[in-house]
Amino acid sequence: MKALLALSRGIDALNERVGKLAYWLVLAAVLVSAGNAGIRYAFNMSSNAWLEIQWYLFSAVFLLCSGYALLHNQHVRIDIISGRLSRRAQAWIDILGTIFFLMPMALLILWLSWPVFVDAYTHNEVSTNAGGLIVWPARLLLPAGFLLLTLQGASELIKRVAFVCGVISDPATRDEGPSAEALLAEEIRKARGDAA
Repeated sequence: MKALLALSRGIDALNERVGKLAYWLVLAAVLVSAGNAGIRYAFNMSSNAWLEIQWYLFSAVFLLCSGYALLHNQHVRIDIISGRLSRRAQAWIDILGTIFFLMPMALLILWLSWPVFVDAYTHNEVSTNAGGLIVWPARLLLPAGFLLLTLQGASELIKRVAFVCGVISDPATRDEGPSAEALLAEEIRKARGDAA
């Protein structure tokens, strides 16, 4: 189990780094979008290449951060029933969901998207838009994103199994510090205390 937990920490570190890199991709997408819109309205000029760069950057953020979102438990959940269960039961739901839903879906998309990327790369596919970009970097984002998601799914599975076996504490609970509401309430209490 120690080796598996070490592997899990390595996968977590990889997705953490990719997620932090994506912050810069968001900034790049905003700058490209703003620059493109500014030039279009100021000089009545536009370029399909700049529009496609925006799409590539957005796709990179969305796809490459899927593992990062899973790492930080920020993916969409509907906890109407499971939220009322014990943490151990919730861990079992995560284990079964990962094995029977997440991993098969992610592996299938990874497997099906790889030949699409290889075909675009070997044929040096170019966008059908005038002045468009080469397509293979965008096609590579799909298998890369689902590879990161698959790896993070394996990491989460290892952590949930270790929790159920009593080896580690609950991986779903993270000390994020006080909430924004708690910080605001504390500031209000301090302000009232200073005013009195």
